[in-house]
This record gives sequence, structure tokens and C-alpha cells, in this order.
Amino acid sequence: MSEGDDSETLSRRRVHRWGAVTALGVVVGYGAVLLGNVRHFFTDDTESQYTGLWLALGRALRAGRFPVMWPDQWMTGDNTMDDAGLFNPPQLLVDLIAPSVDNVALYATLVKLIFSIIAALGVYRVCLAYGGRPAWSAVAGVAFPFSGWFLFFDEASWMTALTGTAWMLHAWAASVRYTRGRGGPLPVFVYLYLTISTAYIFPAVEAMIMLAAVAVGEILYQRAWRPVARLTAAAACAGAAGLLTFLPSMLSAKVTWRGTSQIINDQFLTVPWSESLNASLPSTMPAFSAWWGYIQPLPVTYIAWFLIPILAFVDWRAARAEWRQLSGVALFSVVMLMWTAGPGTIGPLRWPARVLPMLAVGLLVLVCVLVGRYGATRDWKPRAVAAAVLILALWVRSFSADPHDVLWHVLAAVAVGALLAGVLWLGRARGTAAACALALVAMFPIAYAQVASVQPTPMSWQLPASRSEAKAAFPDFGGKTLQLGERGLLQPGDKSVEKAYGSLVFGNYAKNLELNYVNGYTPTGYYYFGELLCMRWDSSVCPDAYRRVFAPEPTTGRPLVDLMKVDRVVLQRALFPDAAKQEPPPGWKWVDYPGHERWIAVLERVDGPVSTVGGRVAATEDVTAASLSESDTESRVRVTSPGGGRVVFARLGWPGYRVTLNGKRIPFTTVAKSFVAVDVPAGTNDAELRVSWRPPGWKIGIATFVAGLAGIAVLQWMFVRSRRRGEPAAL
Repeated sequence: MSEGDDSETLSRRRVHRWGAVTALGVVVGYGAVLLGNVRHFFTDDTESQYTGLWLALGRALRAGRFPVMWPDQWMTGDNTMDDAGLFNPPQLLVDLIAPSVDNVALYATLVKLIFSIIAALGVYRVCLAYGGRPAWSAVAGVAFPFSGWFLFFDEASWMTALTGTAWMLHAWAASVRYTRGRGGPLPVFVYLYLTISTAYIFPAVEAMIMLAAVAVGEILYQRAWRPVARLTAAAACAGAAGLLTFLPSMLSAKVTWRGTSQIINDQFLTVPWSESLNASLPSTMPAFSAWWGYIQPLPVTYIAWFLIPILAFVDWRAARAEWRQLSGVALFSVVMLMWTAGPGTIGPLRWPARVLPMLAVGLLVLVCVLVGRYGATRDWKPRAVAAAVLILALWVRSFSADPHDVLWHVLAAVAVGALLAGVLWLGRARGTAAACALALVAMFPIAYAQVASVQPTPMSWQLPASRSEAKAAFPDFGGKTLQLGERGLLQPGDKSVEKAYGSLVFGNYAKNLELNYVNGYTPTGYYYFGELLCMRWDSSVCPDAYRRVFAPEPTTGRPLVDLMKVDRVVLQRALFPDAAKQEPPPGWKWVDYPGHERWIAVLERVDGPVSTVGGRVAATEDVTAASLSESDTESRVRVTSPGGGRVVFARLGWPGYRVTLNGKRIPFTTVAKSFVAVDVPAGTNDAELRVSWRPPGWKIGIATFVAGLAGIAVLQWMFVRSRRRGEPAAL
């Protein structure tokens, strides 16, 4: 083996060793966070939306059904809309495993640990792609999962933001490697497709911005257009394949809450640029408008303790000579900084604070690559003064935003200064590895202190973690149930399986219980149905919902409970305290469930369940209809109507329905802009009426998916052929 081969082998070993350190650092950091709050990674949307969705999807997949539609889930039935990730293979694996785990908090934590490791390694690889040293690249990788917004929102709550970001970071590294001739197009395609198919819009848009930044940066760096053209072609293939994920939701947006294409500038979750000046002070509580007022109770703008003060120890003259190499990262960071400040809503993109993790990534990559390559401790006295000034600026900004915690800010500033001094001393006395080790280790007590100091977290629903305990405490409600309740009426002491959660469901909690509830969690919602029942994203309703659900619908004369074919209505006593004292609606009766009387009053049909009778035919007018077969996506009915009439189905009118009569396509309409209805023509006799649903645009999506696969196959073939010939791949 030659000396060059030895050097290359040692270099690879060093890269792998620090990659392992990155993964281990995330594991240790997770342990520190869990010491601060054992439910940190099982809170808010994770407990109320994602874990229930995983369980329901997993049960359907195990039963051999691909669950694109659940017609009984009236607010959440279109799974191409609600972050299900149906076309994302890793997500489907998460779904398949979920029903085998009883403790959903444990399962969510383990899944998030895996994706956080993937994200950290993605940052590590981005740093390496831009010429970063392995040790400092590992520091950046470990720091990212414990940066403010990512730790307290994306990891704690918004699961698809975590998964989409994790894959996007690897797409970034693969894109730089491909343009610089160190990798092929296939990794770019795979990681971009995984980013898109999480079905969360933010990582997809962030990936587009990343690709544009890489393209501009590489043109400046390489002064050649062909590498960027090849990257553009690979990205276009991934976009074509990923269209299958977003096309159905794009074509369905008109009936949802998110149907607007407006650009609106409001102050909610828009972060002033000045808040970035406290990115290195662990005590920071930034000031901007959000759910909890102006001063936030969580350190969401924090990035890493070393990020700002260590800039004083960069040889800027040497770094300036290599600015082109990092120009793409700088451009990406500037764009994300601009976005954090607004506008507040850009079509489906709302709450600019959500891109704070992208700003964190850009700055971590920039700083850690610069420190690793151009770190300098000569002339240490003026540099120390500069670092002290930077720490003072951090303190001033944090104090200005949150003056009540002045002593905590002082302590944090002193700790940052001491840690920086320790890293610098170790770097000079023991080398880079020791300095980076201290930089890493310091992150763990900071993460613990940040999480522990904000308990109880304002985000938690406190839903039960054990599915078996929850099911044992809950009534055994068969059939289809509609709950009318308001989550905001629950008091902190009510949120346990022994109390409210033994009788009431909110969000996707019913899916944990394996019960068929109309209610569910939806970030998109079916607008018109939500208006009918004044039902919100978490399935809470207004006090008028009880009257509305039993009031006759004008065109059919049937109440909504009949059009929905509901078997049971559960009323939250806190919202309807006197309802059970009144006479039940016609055809209904009050039913006692001992042990649950404090929380709920229950109405059931006098003549028994209707959801299993007659398929999903909910109402007829001048038509005789007999159900032939039912599935989630199709109703087959035998109809006869000498003079013409109408059949109304217990199905929401999501775009994508197709109706045929004896094989001939006929139009359909909706009742109350919600329920699928078919006008049967006069003279119809013993005909087969078929109402079927497919995701809108599915044929186009499949075609573009195949085209994307074919395109990347060609690009990969060209790349392999060029490698064999020892020349760059032609376009």
C-alpha cells in the first residue's frame, strides 16, 4: 500500500470515527433531555396527531389495505392531505411497527432519536462537503438537534418537520458532492424524494431554496455551469417523482382551510432579526408574538453556545480568500434569516419561525467550517476582547427581550465565556480533538437545563402513553361515534386516564384506543363540514354544535347525524352541562356508562346502530337503493328510480370522486357542500351505481413518478459510464 493510500485510509477512518461521535453525541444529548422531561419527545402534535396516525395506518397496512381514504373520519379522512407520508418508505416502516408497541411515548422517542441522528449526520456531511474538518463538523452535527426551535418544536412536536429536515440535509450534502464530482446523482434523487414524500410543505420548499443556493454557490466557486445543470436535472427527476405526494393535496386545497394563495404579513411567529443576536446564550427567551404572548417561555432562537463568540477566533483574512467555496451556505443563511422576519403567510406556508432550524443549520455549517479550517489563537488578547464584546452583545439582547431573568442571563454569559476559554486552552494544549470534545460535552448540561427549567411545558396535552391502560379505562364504544366537546375546558388536573382521558377523546386519541370516532386531528380540515359543526383542527366544537347536529338539513330533511350515519353522540358535560336533563332527540335515548358520568353524557339510537346497515347510503329521495358492497374508496349500490331521484352518501365530497351508472359516467353533487349526492336519472331500473374515489391527479402523479425514475436512471448510467472512462459526465 502506498503512502497516499495510507493517508486516504486514515482520513476515511477519521471521518467515520467522528461520524460515530456525532451519532453518540445525539444519543447522550437525548438522555440529558429526557432527564429534564421524560415526555419531551411525546408532546403536542406528536401525542395528539402523529402517534395515533401511525397506529391507524399501521393497522391498515397489516390488514392489506393501502389507506388513502378513511370515509368515517370526517375531518381527517383524506390521508393524502394530513402528513401521512403514504409514499415515503421509511414512514411506512414506522407505521408498520407502531401497533406492536404499547407505550406510544417510548416509541415516539425512539423514532425521533433515529431521525435526529440522521439529521445530525446530515449536518456533519454538509460540513464535510464544504471542506470542513471532521472534528468541528461533528460539533455542528451534534449541536443542531439541540438548537432551540428544532429541539422544542420539530423534535418535541412536529414530527414531519423533523423527518423532512433530516432527509433534506443529506440531500444538501449529496448535491454539493455531485456538483464537485465526489458523488453521483442517485443519492441526490433519493434524499430529495424522501424529503418531498414526507408530505410536509416546509422541507420541500426549503429543499428548493437549498438547491438554488447550491447552484449559485457552485457557479461562483467552480465558474462552470455543467455541474449545476447536472444537479438541476437530478433535482427535476426527484421533483417529478415527488409530485405524486403533493398533487392530490394541491388539487384538494379548494375545499380545505388552507385553500388560500394569499401573501399576508402579520406579526404572529415572525422573528425580528435582532433575536438572532442571542443565538449563543442558553438562557435566552426571545421576544416575538406567538401563542404565549410576546416574551416566549422557550429558548427557541438559541442555536449553540459557541456559535457567536468563537467568531473572534477565525482568521478572517485567510477565510476571505476562500469565500466562493462557502458562498452557497452564506446565501442560504441570508435567505432563511430574511424569511424568519416575514411575511407571516405565503399561501400554505405560515409562521416564519418554522424556518429557524434552517437558519441554525446554515450558521452552524458556516461557523464550524470556518473554525475548523481558519481557526486562530495568535494575537489572543484582542481576540479575547472581541469575544467578550460578542458575549456582552448576547447578554444585552437577551436581557432586553426578557429583563425579568437578568441573573440567569448573567450566569449564562459567564458560563459561555468560561467554556470558550476552556475550548481555546484545550485546543492549544491538547489539540483540536480535545477542544471539540469539550464543545460537545458542554451541550448536554445546557440541553438538560433548558428543558428542565421550562417545566411543565406549555405544549403538552398529557395524553396517556400506555395504550393498554387507556383502552382498559375507556368505554367500549362500538360502531361510529361523534363526540361534541371542547378541549380548552379541560383543567390541568383533568388530564389523566383516570379522569377526562378515560372518557373523552381529542385529536387522534381515538385511534390509540382503536375506536371509530368521527373526530380526529387535522392540519388542513374540510372547510364546509367544519363550518356545519363548528369543528376545529383538534375536533373541538362550539356550544351550538349539539343543536346543529340534530337540526334537519334543509334539502333532505334529515339531521347531520343521519347523513353521517352516526351510531352514538358523546357530549362533554363541561360544554353541555344541562343536556342530559332534557328529552333526547327523536329516535335517540340517553345511555348510562357507570364511572364516566362526570365527564360525558351519551346518546345512542333507540333502534340500534345504523353505520353497518345499508352501506354508506345515508338518504334517498324517490329512489330505492340497496348496498352491494362497501370499501373505504368505493360504494356499489343497486338503484331503481322510475321518475328520477337522489341518493346521498355518508361520504365527504373530497375532490377525486367518480360516479358511474351501469358503467356510464354521470355527474354528482354535494349536499350542504359536504355530503356526496348523486341524482339518479328517470327510468333507471335495477342499475348499478358505483361511487369511487381516487386521489385527484393520481394518474398524472404516477406518470411523473415513472418519468422521474427513468430520468434518474439515465443520469446514473451517464455518471457510471463517465467514471469508468475517467471523465466528467456529459449532460
